[in-house]
Amino acid sequence: MSANGYDSGRLNLPFVGICSFGKYPIQTDWSAIDADIAILGAPFDGGTQWRAGARFGPRSIREASTLFAFGHAGAYDHEDDRVYLGGEGCRIVDIGDADIVHTDTERSHAGIEAGVRAILAAGALPVVLGGDHSINIPCIRAFDDQPPMHLVQIDAHLDFVDERHGVRHGHGNPMRRAAERSHITGMTQIGIRNVSSTAREGYDDARGFGSDILSVRQVREMGVDALLERIPAGVNYYVSIDIDGFDPSIAPGTGTPSHGGFLYYEMLEFLAGLAARGRIAGIDLVEVAPDYDPARITPILAAQLLLNLIGRILYFRNNER
Repeated sequence: MSANGYDSGRLNLPFVGICSFGKYPIQTDWSAIDADIAILGAPFDGGTQWRAGARFGPRSIREASTLFAFGHAGAYDHEDDRVYLGGEGCRIVDIGDADIVHTDTERSHAGIEAGVRAILAAGALPVVLGGDHSINIPCIRAFDDQPPMHLVQIDAHLDFVDERHGVRHGHGNPMRRAAERSHITGMTQIGIRNVSSTAREGYDDARGFGSDILSVRQVREMGVDALLERIPAGVNYYVSIDIDGFDPSIAPGTGTPSHGGFLYYEMLEFLAGLAARGRIAGIDLVEVAPDYDPARITPILAAQLLLNLIGRILYFRNNER
């Protein structure tokens, strides 16, 4: 038998078994979470303004993540010469989904907030699978008794609308709602581009709150290292990833695709650098709508990015930076 047990017992191929995230253990008792990382599904898309379907994002990301769950004792990266997602200090659980009440944004958001608070009470890092971007609002609310955070958003859209026709908690509002929170000390918004759902006044408001707004072209011109230098070092970060921040050539399965987006490695390098620069305290990944992507490459991108990011967060937590 091999040292890690990989050659013994069930082969447990990706298409076999229950689709928990990464095939990690399932813990649906939120009072008994014992982990370093806890995955929460937030299958809500009632804040969507155009193409719905992100309610199926968590299920599709979980299914895609099984591709990267072959049973090895961690994941060896030959470029970094490091093993990620293995060893001590790498306990990951999937706590299932927040309860969603159809047509009721506030009750659905309250269920998501309760899930994030349960994760934080257990001392774990919450990774929330959306759902549309409005699910960021209850996620950020749940951190109101935690240390201050700098919010890093990867997105095609600014999402800084204050109120439109009485709507304050839709998927165009989350960054505005976050900026109003005292525990959000600043914001870096990257990938914002082209025709936007936010008017010029929204950009003025965001900058008035101290936000640093950068397009894909601006990020590419300055490079990853220069981008990281614009973000405060040694602080807590909350990372919110809208899958439409990526180019629709690699992420077509989303409700509001926008051409000219990021590619995989440039964002992985940025997120790895961010994990080394400070402490990532929370993550959400939103707007995966799998029915617009017959090949399902969008949820595969989401799962691959999250597993690589989680691996790097845990590595830098457990080893000297």
